[in-house]
Amino acid sequence: MKLIITDLENFNLSIKGEHKIIKPQGDIKHCIGCFGCWIKTPGKCVIHDGYENTGIDMGKCSELIIISKCYYGSVSPFVKMVQDRAISYIHPDFVIRKGEMHHKRRYKNVISVSAYFYGENITDVEKETARNILEANADNYDGQVKSVHFYKTIQELEGVIL
Repeated sequence: MKLIITDLENFNLSIKGEHKIIKPQGDIKHCIGCFGCWIKTPGKCVIHDGYENTGIDMGKCSELIIISKCYYGSVSPFVKMVQDRAISYIHPDFVIRKGEMHHKRRYKNVISVSAYFYGENITDVEKETARNILEANADNYDGQVKSVHFYKTIQELEGVIL
């Protein structure tokens, strides 16, 4: 399954295969760092606002696709909040990967990550920052980066097939 996290409320892109879209629908609460998703309800956020199953959804996907406006080389506030709420995808125990300490995966799937950023004036430095952050996120998920794309407008994304 493809899990698509986007800040676009009106999502009109072509998607092949099984997928789930997480987009702005009602208020999303900030992660409060309580680690309840690790201890009290493993894999599921304890905040019930419609976004509590994001970690579980990540555990079911083979590809994570992020579609976001580029903010200073990172994702939009909404996409970042969804990512924060998905911390339950990983396990609280640690492992060494690539010579670095990371959390273990809670699920058996291995995620490939793609990002589609849009914004009129994305600088080369912001593009490099976005790639580096995506690579770090993929390392934390024990996954891999598939692709990173940049577009000036949302309309340019309309021909893309995910």
